[in-house]
Amino acid sequence: MKICVIGTGYVGLVAGTCFAESGNTVVCVDVNREKIEGLKEGIIPIYEPGLKELVLRNSAEGRLSFTTDLAAAVKASLVNFIAVGTPPGEDGSADLQHVLAVAREIGRHMEGFKIVVDKSTVPVGTADKVRQAVQEELDARGVHIEFDVVSNPEFLKEGAAIDDFMKPDRVVIGADNVRTAEIMKELYSPFMRKTNRMIVMDVRSAEMTKYAANAMLATRISFMNQIANLCERMDADVAAVREGIGSDSRIGYDFLFPGVGYGGSCFPKDVKALIKTAEECDYDFALLKAVEEVNESQKEVLIEKLVAYFSRANAAAPLAGRTIALWGLSFKPRTDDMREAPSVVIINRLLEMGAMVRAHDPEAVKEARKIFGDRITYSGSSQYDILSGADALAIVTEWNEYRNPDFDRIRELLTRPVIFDGRNLYNVRRMKEIGFEYFSIGRNAVGFTEK
Repeated sequence: MKICVIGTGYVGLVAGTCFAESGNTVVCVDVNREKIEGLKEGIIPIYEPGLKELVLRNSAEGRLSFTTDLAAAVKASLVNFIAVGTPPGEDGSADLQHVLAVAREIGRHMEGFKIVVDKSTVPVGTADKVRQAVQEELDARGVHIEFDVVSNPEFLKEGAAIDDFMKPDRVVIGADNVRTAEIMKELYSPFMRKTNRMIVMDVRSAEMTKYAANAMLATRISFMNQIANLCERMDADVAAVREGIGSDSRIGYDFLFPGVGYGGSCFPKDVKALIKTAEECDYDFALLKAVEEVNESQKEVLIEKLVAYFSRANAAAPLAGRTIALWGLSFKPRTDDMREAPSVVIINRLLEMGAMVRAHDPEAVKEARKIFGDRITYSGSSQYDILSGADALAIVTEWNEYRNPDFDRIRELLTRPVIFDGRNLYNVRRMKEIGFEYFSIGRNAVGFTEK
């Protein structure tokens, strides 16, 4: 099948590459000429495990190509995926200007039947606006060409996007036309060999499904973070609590890890957009507002622990002049994405309070430089480089490299053996036995207890 994917961001590039991997002829389109030229040379603009290898192989074998010529790509393709950004506006609503601009371009250049697929995360009712935009361009041209608009939300986890696409737990297709639904089912059939979770529904329900899924997962995270905060006050261990409730088959363990809050390109944006959508329907989505509020306050928890600890020496300016080594910059491991990352809030607060920050991340240092410039010190090689002479180590992202570090080396490099663990990576008892003061989320602190 001939496919055009418009937008070579995270979703578009992964989708286009995986469709090519399953034998389709795919052309990826972007207005950014520099990005397209880089992709032609094998330069991948994002970090996603396994993506570069797939791009290089499918490009070499002629199934995957890149261009800035949207008109030619649309004319040559049956299925046209819109995968451009929908950033949140000032009021939290999704900005659809890029989606609708692409829809109009498709209407200007299509010459035969086309399926226009909303792959971007868009609010309920967007397919109607896309349909209208395409039709207006056809009317302006004075031509009658049949087309259909489909909602096909993505459910990719950054860091595992290739597996999520190639081996999906479900594919949601929102279509109001039986013929179009069958074409979409055929397109996704190579990914359904082990499971047949192809869910076909009406367009508006498909649009809502994406937001509802992310809102539910965000709710679980914020709920568990509140349980963790309560555990600290009640001398309970949130790790044990998680094991206890996660064993309930109705609940499960996923997205119940307490920490410093969620971030990334999906949860924060989609929660805001769904709240805004509800407001437009004159509905107060109080639960989601609380989820968002909890998440924002959770990003301050590690700062509060640092302040409480160092206040013993200097209550007036506890972090002034302190050097804090920070492991993890990306919002989650296996990605370089720092959008809405808790590390951004934490670092800014540390700097505001007069601390000096040294940061390590296996992939996100380049992105961090765009945000902080030379206000902090970076390391993308060894995680130990930033520890020498630091007053404390704070862990913000749960990269595998941080799970079993050389604690003897950490102790030797830090001015004092103290770790503030925002991801609960280590065993509390063991940390006490090897001589560390250790502060985590929702578990009793060792060597220092906040009351």
